[in-house]
Amino acid sequence: MAAPRGLLALFAVAAAATAAATGVDALGVNWGTMSARRLPPKVMARLLTDNGFTKVKIFDADERTMKGLAGTSIETMIAVPNDMLAAVADYDRARRWVRDNVTKYTFDGGVNIKCVALGPSARVYIYAVHRHWHGPVRFSAGAETFSIVRVRPSRFVAVGNEPFLRAYNGSFDHVTVPALRNIQRALDEAGHGAAVKATVPVNADVYDSPASNPVPSAGRFRSDVARVMADMVRFLNRSGAPLTVNIYPFLSLYGNDDFPLDYAFFDGGAGAPVVDGRAVYTNVFDANFDTLVSALKRVGLGHLPVMIGEVGWPTDGDRHATAALAERFYAGLLQRLAARRGTPLRPGARIEAYLFGLVDEDAKSVAPGNFERHWGIFTFDGRPKFPLDLRGDGRPAMPVPARGVEYLPRRWCVLNPISIAGDGRLADNVAYACSRADCTALGYGCSCGALDPRGNASYAFNAYYQAQGQVESACDFQGLAVVVDEDASQGACNFSVQLVGSGAPVATAVTTMAAVLVPLFLVLL
Repeated sequence: MAAPRGLLALFAVAAAATAAATGVDALGVNWGTMSARRLPPKVMARLLTDNGFTKVKIFDADERTMKGLAGTSIETMIAVPNDMLAAVADYDRARRWVRDNVTKYTFDGGVNIKCVALGPSARVYIYAVHRHWHGPVRFSAGAETFSIVRVRPSRFVAVGNEPFLRAYNGSFDHVTVPALRNIQRALDEAGHGAAVKATVPVNADVYDSPASNPVPSAGRFRSDVARVMADMVRFLNRSGAPLTVNIYPFLSLYGNDDFPLDYAFFDGGAGAPVVDGRAVYTNVFDANFDTLVSALKRVGLGHLPVMIGEVGWPTDGDRHATAALAERFYAGLLQRLAARRGTPLRPGARIEAYLFGLVDEDAKSVAPGNFERHWGIFTFDGRPKFPLDLRGDGRPAMPVPARGVEYLPRRWCVLNPISIAGDGRLADNVAYACSRADCTALGYGCSCGALDPRGNASYAFNAYYQAQGQVESACDFQGLAVVVDEDASQGACNFSVQLVGSGAPVATAVTTMAAVLVPLFLVLL
């Protein structure tokens, strides 16, 4: 006899939980919130738990997100945004911040806060980590419910996100370490310090090797931040917290035509490896990580634990940002983490790493590149993009999709068929739409890059229409557009129907995308 549909869904969820039980215990995922229309926090929390994620990190302490996590027992890492670092460099402000964002939620049924992170307000993320599951999976088929018995782990906190990035031109160099010390002191004095530790995630650009000796063993901290980095890691060593670093092999490849593609992956396809004494490097992740280890050795802290705060591969927005390459990257990464291979300078090490990211974010700034909106292992509405080997056993499986997703009506806004291709108003209206919605998929080599000019206009109009919640006035464009009830998607190019709800305003840097697309659009007309 066939099993009831609801029970089948429960077994699918249980399978994901079982995968977490035997899988990569140090694995996490970033959950970003920079989207024009977001899934509700409770839906997102359930997406995490359905896929076995039991630790999360947000880069602020947004009340809606915290309420969504309340009662889930998910370990939560919260953050002080970069634009608040100067404020919490004052101890009274740091104490109030801990009171309002940590103590407030530490009650039975509240939020299991694990880590506080200091990070930029423009990049709000949640980190979620698998942990070992203990005990049986229990089902009640009649009620179609189940519970998973597990041991509640110790809590941990991280503080910060890339305050020493070169692009910030030293804006946070003098306030980050005082803010770090004050937050940890406030946690200690509030009675949270034994369970909650503060760390500052840094970008990999805070260390390098000299051009004259470009090997990992020559790693050192960047000269302009060497003193502040030394002060910070010494404090982390005293407080018992790890250093957190964000490593992106994709960025080594992006914009560098001379970088060997295979060196960005873990499957041994690279040509000549990098030989550094007795160490041999066949991928850029290991080389990057060990460059940091060498920099730590130079300040006497080669033993300091290092946690990977962000690592991943985007799936659109660049010719190398594809689901196939992302699947290849994650396959190699997850197997290495599960096997605890470590790196040449830390062989056999257990490396805690957080995938970047959970869902796509269509309102992020595209200043670094159009790929910025496509880092998710899930689409904006919680659909998995490709199989993942969360067990680390070489048998990838599709993650469990989000449940309870509410969509706007199945309607699309497209270029009116009677519109004249040479209409001078068309380019201006496309520019308007792309300055206020996500058109990054239209770029060269991207998922919608093969559309003709009319298809480009329809995609832009629909992106704006959906972002505006399908209000009637959002599909006018001086009479050039029309609403249809037939799916306008073309081949691999998906014309999305957006979610019910609200979200973040689209980053103003999207105008850069419009500036690129409109000249192309005009040429094609």
